[in-house]
Amino acid sequence: MATFLYKLGRLSFRRRHFVALIWVALLTLAGVGAASAPAAGNSSFSIPGTEAQKAFDLLEQRFPGVSADGATARVVFKAPSGEKMTDPGNKAAVRETVKELGDGSEVARVTDPYQAKAVSKDGTIAYAQVSYKVSGMELEDSSRDALQDSAQDARKAGLTVEIGGDALQTVPHTGSSEIIGIAVAAVVLVITFGSLVAAGLPLLTALIGVGIGVSAITALASALDLGSTTSTLAMMIGLAVGIDYALFIVSRYRAELAEGRDREEAAGRATGTAGSAVVFAGLTVVIALVGLSVVNIPMLTKMGVAAAGTVAIAVLIALTMIPALLGYAGRRVKPMGEKGKRLGRAPKKPERPNLGTRWASFVVRRPIAVLLLGVIGLGAAAVPASSLELGLPDDGSQPTSTTQRRAYDLLSEGFGPGFNGPLMVVVDAKDSDDPKAAFTEVGDEIKGLEDVVTVTPPAPNKAGDTATITVIPGSQPSSVTTENLVHGIRDAGTDIKADTDANVLVTGSTAMNIDVSEKLNDALIPYLVLVVGLAFLLLIVVFRSILVPLKAALGFLLSVMAALGAVVAVFQWGWLSGLMGVEQTGPVMSMMPIFMVGVVFGLAMDYEVFLVTRMREAYVHGEKAGQAIVTGFRHGARVVTAAAVIMMAVFAGFIGSSESMVKMIGFGLAIAVFFDAFIVRMAIVPAVLALLGRKAWWLPKWLDRALPNVDVEGEGLRPDSDRGDTDRELVRA
Repeated sequence: MATFLYKLGRLSFRRRHFVALIWVALLTLAGVGAASAPAAGNSSFSIPGTEAQKAFDLLEQRFPGVSADGATARVVFKAPSGEKMTDPGNKAAVRETVKELGDGSEVARVTDPYQAKAVSKDGTIAYAQVSYKVSGMELEDSSRDALQDSAQDARKAGLTVEIGGDALQTVPHTGSSEIIGIAVAAVVLVITFGSLVAAGLPLLTALIGVGIGVSAITALASALDLGSTTSTLAMMIGLAVGIDYALFIVSRYRAELAEGRDREEAAGRATGTAGSAVVFAGLTVVIALVGLSVVNIPMLTKMGVAAAGTVAIAVLIALTMIPALLGYAGRRVKPMGEKGKRLGRAPKKPERPNLGTRWASFVVRRPIAVLLLGVIGLGAAAVPASSLELGLPDDGSQPTSTTQRRAYDLLSEGFGPGFNGPLMVVVDAKDSDDPKAAFTEVGDEIKGLEDVVTVTPPAPNKAGDTATITVIPGSQPSSVTTENLVHGIRDAGTDIKADTDANVLVTGSTAMNIDVSEKLNDALIPYLVLVVGLAFLLLIVVFRSILVPLKAALGFLLSVMAALGAVVAVFQWGWLSGLMGVEQTGPVMSMMPIFMVGVVFGLAMDYEVFLVTRMREAYVHGEKAGQAIVTGFRHGARVVTAAAVIMMAVFAGFIGSSESMVKMIGFGLAIAVFFDAFIVRMAIVPAVLALLGRKAWWLPKWLDRALPNVDVEGEGLRPDSDRGDTDRELVRA
């Protein structure tokens, strides 16, 4: 591989005009496609195989035109102090609002609070439910404007009016902090390289790669049903890895220049050595992201595949466009050690060990102390993960400043906390001899369960073979009590089927959230085994070792557990929530653990590959195991540190998002990179390798013969005489 990439790097350097033209053409093509494509909506949220999804599908068949998955809005009214919603003036204002709400072209139906008995017992709160023909993200802006204008008219009459439901759901924005993240990355690159030109190359190539990836996602969003969060995730990961991959190749190029090679040769060797590490690092990220498909949640699969495509583009750009741009830059990119001149200060003495060398030497001398300190520190950070509570966000998790949250609180005040999470029970009595009796039996059975406040009469379809029953729990939607009620209804449905041949299915947003959480929990272990197993095999090929990949996987588990602990502390317990802009604490997103496992594993292997391949390179070139660790840090520690800071800055930039899922992912990935890069890879990894010594690079002879030789260390690029000397040194060792 190193030889092939070496030739590719030299070719890209020589044919830089052609290479640059290809990438600019691809960016233009993707941009035109994105500009002419329909705006991206929200990906349809289907969960194949779950009972809640089966019930939704059944409703579409048996209740045509009802739009079971259409958007809903609850317009909640509260009378002024001392008045009732049944007072003539208030009643007239509400009915005028209901009339206005029903005029929308996308409105399926609107319920009148007074006809639907949607007035609280004390008479102070009432609500009108609006059902739409399309989902929340498919609603036209005019429909949302009409909804808010109607509420404003009622406010003018003296009523307190708030709106809940998913009809006001909008495309999230990330805020200016994303730009701050890129600015921080630029500063780190300038400090690392000491040159604006050298620092600008990784930024330029990363932005081009992300531009192509996100534009392609936007262009295909409508055809492939890609949600708005998909492009946000692709941008987040694409920027981070794009900058990092280019950073490693530019850094290796400067090191090759410092050894006296001409610029074309240096570009080829940088692509052949650092580029090989980039390929395998990119492969681990792609495996982790594509592996999300095993969860069998279409939205998550699309997010993973789209982000993986952006990572693949970042790898290709790093291997081709970076050598081409280095050709354009010429002498403006200085050899390693000359950056001080660019900043107007004298360079350091060459014989003085750099910080990476001094740190590695310390770890090699004190491996047990460093190992224990790192493991104990990460273990302490992981403690909050033992209190992890999973759930999906609803209006109750919104900030108190939003109308959705205020509507949620008003409904809880007037009708009880469970009113915000009604359960829809679908009774399929097509195979029953007496459907009406089956409907009645289901309703009576549910009334006898704990935590049930209200059970509405069965509402059959025109054929009379299917009915819906609405159940109002006594507890809030995200509570364990409500989850137990859902399972209780399903258990009762098993007995009812045996008696009446009628199927009982529980659905609704609350039941769907419960099913999603359980599906994600069940998929976590198989996903972990698949992704870690494939990457383990890949790393065996890269490092030609058993213990090094095993150590990498165990270190990753420490990182991800510590990161989950930090997420729980901030988003569930509320520590530093004000600093992070978390206005409302609550359960951690159900998909957060499995998503962090996938993405963090891929990113963790990036640093493992970049840092340890340098050690492996020194070892196969004749250095002793301990000295190889120091050599790896001398060449790689500064660049890995810069790459980690850049990745943290990019991820942290998304903490400013208005979307709670994006905010949580941004924080989780940023803190995970910190734990993995600075504690696991910079401390635990060298400590373990120092303790293992030569055993770290042990590989059974039969496996060594069976594995392909990918030559990540660039051994094939050395002169034959040098390789012979190295072979003799290894034999003597």
